[in-house]
Amino acid sequence: MAVPAGVDPAEPCVELSYVDAVHGRRRRPLRDCVTGRFEDVAPVRTFRWSRGGRHFPGWYWAATTGRHVGFESWLERDRLLLMDFDPNVVGIGSQPFWLHWHDGERERRHAPDYFVRRADGSAVVVDVRADERVEPKDAEAFEVTHLVCAQAGWGFERLGTPDAVLLGNVRWLSRYRHPRCLHGPAAARLREAFATPGPLMAGADAAGERLLTLPVLFHLLWLRELVFEGVTAELLGPRTIVHLAGGVGR
Repeated sequence: MAVPAGVDPAEPCVELSYVDAVHGRRRRPLRDCVTGRFEDVAPVRTFRWSRGGRHFPGWYWAATTGRHVGFESWLERDRLLLMDFDPNVVGIGSQPFWLHWHDGERERRHAPDYFVRRADGSAVVVDVRADERVEPKDAEAFEVTHLVCAQAGWGFERLGTPDAVLLGNVRWLSRYRHPRCLHGPAAARLREAFATPGPLMAGADAAGERLLTLPVLFHLLWLRELVFEGVTAELLGPRTIVHLAGGVGR
């Protein structure tokens, strides 16, 4: 859908409202917000369960930030999990701001789902919506958000349903994302065991008792110190070939 003729991201009438830790709720022109660290602000909306509701909001503990990040649906949670697994992501904020604009007839607003900071310092605004659930009004809001983000120097992505195998693997590994799973001596033995590529369970057994080594192994896979081929091709299993990241022998 085309952006309404009345929308011009370069004009001061495009504003962001957000929750500032010092000043509380603020509303400012877009041009004054381009350097904001919106990955650190509080959500502009609350995440609440309601009886009979269609959505499933909640809080996810992100290993990337060491903080809880909100989500409003299982799809948002799944995308949040994948962002947490992405080594290029260093910051994630949910519902970071309201974007306000005028469509020529009335004021409109939209709260993107996530603000993501990448390791190179760039920022990406993310909306999550399955392809089949994008209504015309949603497409319009996403297009306006895309234009506004370009004006601010931010990227924009509208993410849909992720690959099922990738999600299944990352869901499993996410159970071991907490740093408490890292046992130093076991990690050293696992790195040695997988200096040469080999089956997951055989390497775990070579490094010690399974009850100790498997949680550490999955944590190293979460950190991507260890990797396996075909993360989108097949589910992780006892015979999955695992090796050190960066090539054999590193």
